[in-house]
Amino acid sequence: MALTIGIAGLPNVGKSTIFNALTRANVLAANYPFATIEPNVGVVPLPDARLGVLAEMFKSVKIVPATVSFVDIAGIVKGASQGEGLGNQFLANIREADAICQVTRAFADPDVVHVEGKIDPASDIETISTELILADLQTLEKTIPRLKKEVTGKKTPKEVLTAAEQCDAILNEGRTLSSAIAKGELDGNLVKQFQLMTSKPFIYVFNMDSAGLADEAKKAELAALVAPAEAVFLDGQFEAELVELDEEDAKEMLADAGIEESGLDKLARVGFATLGLQTFLTAGEKESRAWTIRQGWTAPQAAGVIHTDFERGFIKADVISYDELVEIGSLHKAHELGKIRQEGKDYVMRDGDVVEFKFNV
Repeated sequence: MALTIGIAGLPNVGKSTIFNALTRANVLAANYPFATIEPNVGVVPLPDARLGVLAEMFKSVKIVPATVSFVDIAGIVKGASQGEGLGNQFLANIREADAICQVTRAFADPDVVHVEGKIDPASDIETISTELILADLQTLEKTIPRLKKEVTGKKTPKEVLTAAEQCDAILNEGRTLSSAIAKGELDGNLVKQFQLMTSKPFIYVFNMDSAGLADEAKKAELAALVAPAEAVFLDGQFEAELVELDEEDAKEMLADAGIEESGLDKLARVGFATLGLQTFLTAGEKESRAWTIRQGWTAPQAAGVIHTDFERGFIKADVISYDELVEIGSLHKAHELGKIRQEGKDYVMRDGDVVEFKFNV
């Protein structure tokens, strides 16, 4: 499922450092604005401890995790909506993403210049939001007159025009559409067709140093600043060093730092959920695998992710939850105990379902 999260922010906030660590890529991370000109795409495995357990249970040859795609987009500056700092190109890259991960600098380092000359997360977030809001207003300036004509000619339902006008009013208040959608002020499905950048789901990553990560009051303040969107706190340099280590050394480094989970693992999980995705699992001798589907999909739709023939010829799905399977200890015993459910075409998949599909060729 080709959904992407665009990593955006001001120049020199650590976007490329975080992207490099996420993808273990060697994207240029330089100490000057616009080090990233073309967007770089990285496919990141979603951490999932369940796959290792299933692989051991089924003696699987390999493990195939679900993935999240991130796009590293160059820094936005004030005036981007008017084309400043290659703004048109960067905004186009953001427009193509399905969600926006805004990286904000919350660390002080005299050797790394800040484009605004000061460390102020609230101001940085406002700068990005303002540029995206201005760009969306420009889009609606062209969209609303067209919709008025289409409504008059009965080509477009009036509620579509109403939604566009509501968006325009909210943006003119200086608010993002995603926050309005989250509060139930807007119908997200109606708004989606306008392809407005601030209507996309947002994740906020605060790039901090070790002292910042230990400051719970500061983190609570920053989380409140972006609520109800998710906030992820990490140290980009620490994460970059962590991914260079083997698994055991990385665990030791995390333990020494008093951290249970790497910031990048949390970002991958939060990003996956923000995109409205979930996984179902299959397991056998060949592989244990997590398959990506949208939340709310039915069993035939999920089967179609494996192969389109599975959806067309769907008969039923043999399903057991991962937790129940692990508790029982084996698929064979689960069959003996009658714990495998036979689900039909209307079954809505749950995250962590372990499934075998039955179908006609």
